[in-house]
Amino acid sequence: MCYDPARVDILIDYRPALRQRTGVGQYVDGLATALAARLAPRDSLTVFTSSWKDRLPASAVPGARQVDARIPVRLLNLAWHRLEWPPIEWLAGTADVVHSLHPLLMPSRSAARVVTVHDLYFLDRPDDTTAEIRRDYSSLARRHARRAEGVVVNSQYTAAQVAGRFGISADRITVCYPGRPPWSRRPDPTAAGPILFLGTVEPRKNVPRLIEAYAGLLERRPEAPDLVIAGTMLVSREAILSRIPSGSKVATRVRFSGYVAEPERKRLLSTASMLVLPSLEEGFGIPALEAMTIGLPVIASNRGALPEVVGDGGILVNPEDVPALSDAIERVLTDDGLRRSLSMKGAARAERFSWDASADALYDAYRAAAARKQRNAT
Repeated sequence: MCYDPARVDILIDYRPALRQRTGVGQYVDGLATALAARLAPRDSLTVFTSSWKDRLPASAVPGARQVDARIPVRLLNLAWHRLEWPPIEWLAGTADVVHSLHPLLMPSRSAARVVTVHDLYFLDRPDDTTAEIRRDYSSLARRHARRAEGVVVNSQYTAAQVAGRFGISADRITVCYPGRPPWSRRPDPTAAGPILFLGTVEPRKNVPRLIEAYAGLLERRPEAPDLVIAGTMLVSREAILSRIPSGSKVATRVRFSGYVAEPERKRLLSTASMLVLPSLEEGFGIPALEAMTIGLPVIASNRGALPEVVGDGGILVNPEDVPALSDAIERVLTDDGLRRSLSMKGAARAERFSWDASADALYDAYRAAAARKQRNAT
């Protein structure tokens, strides 16, 4: 296939957005939707999904062509990751650029290939990841990223990690931040709402230490609001509460809501007293951006990309320092001026993150990847 510089045909792996969207699903939907709206008239965008039972709604991404294959996700991933077969052209037709929303290549006969690296936690703590990630990412991600014509990351932090640990030149790495949601800022926050954690409950999210910090808070302030843990549970409730002494009343004050879709996520953020995100590692941290957008005070870890995202719009703490985490929560609950300040600064910080700006950067990355593929073929 010969690349025509006057147009670009793009295919994006939209599968992370098909059902129960985590941060990756929100990211691919936001990028695809913004990208479809900014393409030149001769360009095209295809969103590809595969599942045995879940189907993509019609016009999920306005302006994009949809290919919805009835193939189990795990089966296709195994074939793609381990055999690099079948080529995407067999399933969805030809394209100039094909984009995988994880670090492993999408097989293609002729297209420029772009991968996304959200973080490198799977290299440092593989035992804390899912079975598929343990099986494939640690052994294949570096090799695949080096073969790709372009690498997309969602923060400068991850860009530096990928450049240094994978040995990839900066000109092949593009930072595409998630954009803020189209939500209005809520009224000034009060201390009455629950303390909220929002995100997939997995080891790197550090939820057990958050619960320890909350237990310390309750010893000082028994009237403190409940703690709500909202997100898909990849770790059992029993394991999460294992650090709390048997018979403690803390367990009755911690509520696990499971996965929450966007309307409920927005409601939780609108009614909470604060968001606490004490992750040991984050490639970005979309819940922090959502909270700042709505004017909710944020307490976040000083690790990974969170300082880059939150900046002066929240309180940054050492996620392994349980007393410091507990003290930060207490400060937000008891200091009206601090809550107002965090609300204003967070909302101002969120204005820096735009889906349109990220889509522009992504479009330029696609064109550069297609041109790189063409040069290497001649």
